[in-house]
Amino acid sequence: MEEGVVHYCVANMPGAVPHISIKALANATLSYILRLAGQGLEQAAQRDPALRKGINLWQGKVTHKGVAEAHNLELSSLPF
Repeated sequence: MEEGVVHYCVANMPGAVPHISIKALANATLSYILRLAGQGLEQAAQRDPALRKGINLWQGKVTHKGVAEAHNLELSSLPF
């Protein structure tokens, strides 16, 4: 209980309903997968800012600010 709110955490809720959770995951990611398969990573990332934001590493270099800060690594920009 914190600030009058009950906080409760269950570590693996999707594991309790795997059939439904895998369908939800597939529905949420299928459009990205199709774009990557049809356009390739570089072209898809150029066209879709959301997909571009999901690229954490490129050719061994950290390209995501949060990842770089969390691990005290140099941040590099994507070449495309």
